[in-house]
Amino acid sequence: MNLLILGLLTGTFIACLSALNWRLAVKTTLVVVVIEGALRKWAFPQASQLLYFLKDFILLGAYISYFSLPNTKSKVAGKHHTITALTCIVALWCLFQAFNPSLGSLVIGIFGIKNYLFYLPLMWLLPYLFRTEEELYKFLRSYLLLLIPVGLLAIAQFFSPPSSLLNVYVNDDTAFALSGNNTVRVTGTFSYIAGYSIYLGLCLCLLLPLLTRQQSRLWRSLTIVEVLLVVITSFMTGARGLMISAILLIVGYFSLQGLTQLGNVLRSIPKFILPGILAFIATTVWFRPAVEAFWIRASTSNDLPARIIGSFTDPFKFFAYKGIDGYGTGATFQANGIIRALLNLPSGEYIPVFYESEMGRIALELGPIGFLLWYGFKLVLLLALWNVYRQLKRPFLRQLALSAFLLQAIMFNSQLVFNPTANLYYWFLNGFIFLLPQLEQKVNWQHYQQTWQLYVQSSDFPDSPHK
Repeated sequence: MNLLILGLLTGTFIACLSALNWRLAVKTTLVVVVIEGALRKWAFPQASQLLYFLKDFILLGAYISYFSLPNTKSKVAGKHHTITALTCIVALWCLFQAFNPSLGSLVIGIFGIKNYLFYLPLMWLLPYLFRTEEELYKFLRSYLLLLIPVGLLAIAQFFSPPSSLLNVYVNDDTAFALSGNNTVRVTGTFSYIAGYSIYLGLCLCLLLPLLTRQQSRLWRSLTIVEVLLVVITSFMTGARGLMISAILLIVGYFSLQGLTQLGNVLRSIPKFILPGILAFIATTVWFRPAVEAFWIRASTSNDLPARIIGSFTDPFKFFAYKGIDGYGTGATFQANGIIRALLNLPSGEYIPVFYESEMGRIALELGPIGFLLWYGFKLVLLLALWNVYRQLKRPFLRQLALSAFLLQAIMFNSQLVFNPTANLYYWFLNGFIFLLPQLEQKVNWQHYQQTWQLYVQSSDFPDSPHK
């Protein structure tokens, strides 16, 4: 209990510190989610449970600062009435289910609400986080630099024995899960494989637009190195879902662009030739053991089709257990056992079925009504992102919107609520719905002003100072 009190006091201090500069706090949160696992596994393993909430306290300070500003900047959100209305409805239903008696304690419901809604305000903050397209670009290219040390660590993990200190999970002295050839499935700086897989998917999503953008020789070289690390370490994770998602993302990216802007796609192909050649050499020559290990795992496991199908069919099976009700917000949260033991909370109602997939767990927690509301909300956000892509004209912003749309579509039924890394990145990418059109409007306005000034200077007005 003393450790809990100390953690709350420390978290409060961090939140107050973050409130001094909410923009810096949001960007710091995006960095912390990458290094959090390393802090928990190696730097401060004795405080791993408290460090799990470090990014949340930083983000809480950013929220407090942003929403307490005079004339709080919510005008962008106010223009999207459907999204705003659905946000309120989903939030109310999650709150309602947090009081579900099946949970055994409201505390579990509070943690459940946090899982569903805590990162959602990120999409409202994002339009004011970046003031110009250039500022967004510079942040993304700098953020992706983190991939270099993280990827190099993952490579070191792969070639280290399973008993190596590099190869442990959080609060676990056992070795990583094994892939083919008795090699480990790497996690980089993340606590588990799932977090690193999500991170690699996001990096690929951002790297595709950066490859086509005009960059200096240094930054283009770094971008190519980052692409190679994504490709190489994706095989080292042994994550079949990640590989399928990456293929779908790349194919969808070029296919949809080709349908609408074939000329631009053809002109951009040369920029992908060198990264493609290097990726082929890396996977077939330099890091062939990683490809072989992945192939052994993929070819000897035949449960993937059943898991994919089950993720869609599980909800309809689970509805039968509680009728129109659910077990409550947070009922299937993986940390419930730790929370109940730490706070001496009563046990909740027993859930008489095995659950793993995200959709099945949402169905169990929120019931059929909440399930339809939640996935209806996600579908509306996905369509809004698609509309942003269709409306944008500036190449880099348009490609960012397309890449984000594809990743959100591919991961539609994947872990989100119960994976904090995916949760944070999901709402960050949804912020593109509001951010990207606003950045394009600013560029258009600047061009308009420049054109008008040139017109005034060249016109022969009697009262013009430029006559």
